[in-house]
Amino acid sequence: MKQSFLKLATEGNKNAILKQHIIRHFIFEGDSSIADLSKAVNLSVPTVTKLLGELIEEEFVHNFGEQQTAGGRKPNIYGLNPYTGLIIGADIKKDSVIMGAMNFKGNLIHREVVDFNLEGPQALDDLCNVILGFIKRHKIDPTKILAVGVNISGRVNSRTGYSYSYFFVEEQPLSVLLEERLGYTVFIENDTRAAAYGEYMNNESYAQQTLLYINASWGLGIGIIIDGKLFYGHSGFSGEYGHFPFNDEEIICRCGKRGCLETVASGSALYRMFLEKLEAGSVSVLSDKFKSGAKITMDDILAAIANEDVLAIEILETVGHNLGKAIAGLINIFNPEQIVIGGSLSTAKEYIMLPVRNAVNKYSLMLVNKDTRICLSELGENAGVTGACLLARNKLIGL
Repeated sequence: MKQSFLKLATEGNKNAILKQHIIRHFIFEGDSSIADLSKAVNLSVPTVTKLLGELIEEEFVHNFGEQQTAGGRKPNIYGLNPYTGLIIGADIKKDSVIMGAMNFKGNLIHREVVDFNLEGPQALDDLCNVILGFIKRHKIDPTKILAVGVNISGRVNSRTGYSYSYFFVEEQPLSVLLEERLGYTVFIENDTRAAAYGEYMNNESYAQQTLLYINASWGLGIGIIIDGKLFYGHSGFSGEYGHFPFNDEEIICRCGKRGCLETVASGSALYRMFLEKLEAGSVSVLSDKFKSGAKITMDDILAAIANEDVLAIEILETVGHNLGKAIAGLINIFNPEQIVIGGSLSTAKEYIMLPVRNAVNKYSLMLVNKDTRICLSELGENAGVTGACLLARNKLIGL
């Protein structure tokens, strides 16, 4: 990919900015004919034709040929060039990394889940090995890699490239540390914000201007999209939803404070409550495993829920009620068009959605919530890696 116009756009060059507008149209509206594109970006047909020719030469845009129509002359269709190169995405979880490779047009063509220990002593080196290993296993030409997008939980400032919750080195941003080890341009993002963007761009969700994405996994975060754009906050740390002061219980959150929402409405809350019940003598399909001393995992509990384990379902109902009560507050504040629930707890499907919806109906204002759609993530565990790739592409081309 030739990046000739990217620098010019940052300097205010008119033609370069018009090219950005054309690429933005292709990202949000899809492939178009010259006539349709001319109307959409409010430019003359000769101007659009000239700009498209330059973008094709620069390898950003591809001419897909004639469109099949019922009659008359068939117009050529233009769109983002899928052959330009690949964006590599890495969505870091507590004990794994979801890797993906996306072409420039936005299609995820490779995906893989790799074991990984975020708390390990060599975690940064291990992460680099995971990324490089993925590239090697899928025989991806290194010269075709345009950028790498990395998601990580906690406080992440994507503008400066610093991660303050993991891999914090005061002298250098995490993005620079990764670039030095990997040899590629690297963009980092908070995992929940990236998942929110992935979900927003999926299946034309972007037609909705206000979307909240709830990442209900081991922790609890929120991705906020307002007026079609990710909301970062003044310092880039928006979305720390799990640390909203919610209750007066004396449970200490991993942040060191008490009363955080995350302690009663997250995967870690479900896990803690479930083990407490087993220790108190409650019966579950996992009772024998617990008594044997074997480690019970979050996946074990979610599998028990899927198998209709009464204890696991009862505890999830409590967690779901707390989450729904907190979501009711979000609805009253943001009046969003859509709320998407993702993360590992979303795999419980209606077992989590029923208590959430009941609590939302109980605690939110009816006039405010009646136009809000609450649904499960369509992308599931691919939301994060999809968002990582899409956001890296946007940043690469200056959008």
